[in-house]
Amino acid sequence: MQTITVKKEMTFQDLINNSWNGAIDTLETIEENDKEEELMSLLYQTFEDNATETEVNDYLWFNSEEIFRLLDINEDEDS
Repeated sequence: MQTITVKKEMTFQDLINNSWNGAIDTLETIEENDKEEELMSLLYQTFEDNATETEVNDYLWFNSEEIFRLLDINEDEDS
C-alpha cells in the first residue's frame, strides 16, 4: 500500500479546533492558565516536526498530568 505524508503547521487555536476527547480538557486547562506558548514549545521539543494530529491529540489526552507538571499548572487551584 502506498501512503503519503501530510505536514501541517498548527497554532494553539488550531489544536483546540481539531482535538477530541480528553485532549480538549487538557487544552482548556492550559488556556485557563495562560500557558499556550509554553505548551507549543513543549510540543515542539517533544515531537519536533514529526507527529500526526492523532499522536499530538493522544499525548495531550493521556499525558495531561505530566504536561501540567511541566508547565507548572496546579490542577487543584483551577476554578
